[in-house]
Amino acid sequence: MKIVELRAAKIPWIGSIAVHYWLVIRHNQTIERWEVWQRANCCQYSWGHLHKNLLHYDQGVGNGNSWIETQWLDNEADLLIDIITNTPKLYPYKYKYKYWPGPNSNTYVQWVLNEAKTQYSLSPLGLGKNYQPTKIFNLWTIL
Repeated sequence: MKIVELRAAKIPWIGSIAVHYWLVIRHNQTIERWEVWQRANCCQYSWGHLHKNLLHYDQGVGNGNSWIETQWLDNEADLLIDIITNTPKLYPYKYKYKYWPGPNSNTYVQWVLNEAKTQYSLSPLGLGKNYQPTKIFNLWTIL
């Protein structure tokens, strides 16, 4: 059986207002953790800030244990797995990271969920989930 889990953990110091989200793929006795992290190129499978298996799949991020928010099975899991495993090629912000307003870990997870058209939205504690690049405008065009 294929399963994709959405996991979360409280962020150190600001855990009451912000959580870190990541995705876990469970298939054929293997488990993979996919996430964006503030540091780039931290492990064997890193593409900028995008990492596979940087930490143990259920390890928190320094402010307690993680938990499962939701999971997808069967056909939904297949679609998510296809998107997740292709994010090294497809995710547009893998070489950019900002705590606020993003792109950050929550931007990545919400991007994957949107690509799969899951209709699932991260909680309001998923700061950065709604990141949109802003246009820089020329002040002279306003004057």
